[in-house]
Amino acid sequence: KPFVIGRKNWLFSFTTSGAESSATLYSMIETARANGHTPFDYVMHCLNELAQPQCDIDSLLPWHVSL
Repeated sequence: KPFVIGRKNWLFSFTTSGAESSATLYSMIETARANGHTPFDYVMHCLNELAQPQCDIDSLLPWHVSL
C-alpha cells in the first residue's frame, strides 16, 4: 500500500532533484519502520543529531539507534 500512495505523490515531482529528495525521505521512513521505529521520532532524532557539530553519520543508521 505505501507504494500506491507514493506513486500518487511522485506524480507531482517536477524535477529530478525533487524526485530524488522524495525517494530519499521515503527510503528513510520505510527503513525506520522495518527496524521498529516510529518514522517521525526517527527523523526528528536524525535532524537533531545532524545539527550537532561533531555528528557520526554511522550512528544514525536505524539499526544503531535506540529510541
